[in-house]
Amino acid sequence: MRVTSHGNYLLQLTRYTAFNCFLVREADGFTLIDTGLGGSAQAILRAAEQHGLPIRRILLTHAHVDHVGSLDALHAMLPEVEVAISARDARFLTGDRSLDPDEPQVPLRGGYPLCTTRPTHLLSAGDVIGSLEVIASPGHTPGHVAFFDRRDGTLIAGDAFSTKAGISTGGTLRLLFPFPAMATWHKPLAIRSAEALCSLRPARLVVGHGPALENPVPAMERAIAEARRRVGSADYASQRAY
Repeated sequence: MRVTSHGNYLLQLTRYTAFNCFLVREADGFTLIDTGLGGSAQAILRAAEQHGLPIRRILLTHAHVDHVGSLDALHAMLPEVEVAISARDARFLTGDRSLDPDEPQVPLRGGYPLCTTRPTHLLSAGDVIGSLEVIASPGHTPGHVAFFDRRDGTLIAGDAFSTKAGISTGGTLRLLFPFPAMATWHKPLAIRSAEALCSLRPARLVVGHGPALENPVPAMERAIAEARRRVGSADYASQRAY
C-alpha cells in the first residue's frame, strides 16, 4: 500500500494504484476515512503505526465494497474505535437494499457487502467529527457523504468525484476506469451533489479513486459541465426535485 502525504493533516493510502482510503491527523490520533478493499486492514494499521499515531475512529463515505471491505477486520483489531456512516447507508451494511418512497426509484448499483460491524454513530449533514464536517452528497449511493477539513480546505469526496483517468463526477464514464460510473445509483442527483461540493471551494480534492488535486475548483467545474451534457438537460432538470 502506497502512502502519500498531503499537507499537514492527510495521508492517502493507495492499493492497486486506484483504491484510496485516508488517515486524517487529529489531536488525539488518526481518523480513518474508508477501509478499502478486503485484505487492507494490516496495511492500514502499519501505516498508522509508522506515522506515530493510533486510529481513534473510522468514518465511511458510503457502503460500497471497496470502501467498507476491511471494516470487519479492522473492527476486530480495534474493537473500541468509533465507527460512523450516514444513517441512510448504514442500512446497506445489514443487507437492507430497499429504497425510501421519496427517493428516485431506480435500481441500486455496485456491491453492498454484509458487514457484522454496527456503527456506533450515524452521520447527518452538518455533523462535525474532530476537524471534519459531514457534507451530504447522495447520488453515487443514496446516503453518500463527503468530509471537509476546514483547517486547510481539504475535501475528502469519496466517489462523488473520481480523478482516475481524468476528473469526473461519480456518474461520468471513463473507459480507462469505468467502475465509479458503473456503480453510481442516480446520475442527476450525483451531479447536484458535485455542484454542492464544488461550492465549498476546496483547496484540495481527494477521492476514492485517483490522485489528489490541488486548487481543484476549475477542474471540478469542468467535470460537472461534462456530466450535465452527458445526462442531458431535460433529464437533469426533471430530477432537480429530488
